[in-house]
Amino acid sequence: MDDLRVTVAVAAVLAAFLQDPTADRYGLELMEGSGLPSGTLYPILTRLQRAGWAETHWEEIDPVEAGRPARRYYRLTADGVERARNALAVLHARTGSAARATLRTAPGTVTRSAW
Repeated sequence: MDDLRVTVAVAAVLAAFLQDPTADRYGLELMEGSGLPSGTLYPILTRLQRAGWAETHWEEIDPVEAGRPARRYYRLTADGVERARNALAVLHARTGSAARATLRTAPGTVTRSAW
């Protein structure tokens, strides 16, 4: 499995998946959940698949009968769920620490001892 760099956009996709880690999600659903456009989302999904964090399968329907094309569904693997949770926790810890440090050192800001 490849390592995956977790950017803000990747974190948004992972967070959308983690809303219900066992659910199959299709592109439009993930776009709405992450707030990302398709041109950003689909390359991230490809990276998640290549890294072994996500898997995919096609919906088994008759497109004529359903009146729409079959959807391609994505789901985090068991390992992907664990890695996603860890990656988001690390990202949260890093960004939270950076934000707190900025607030403490920025001129004219009030330092909060609770941080």
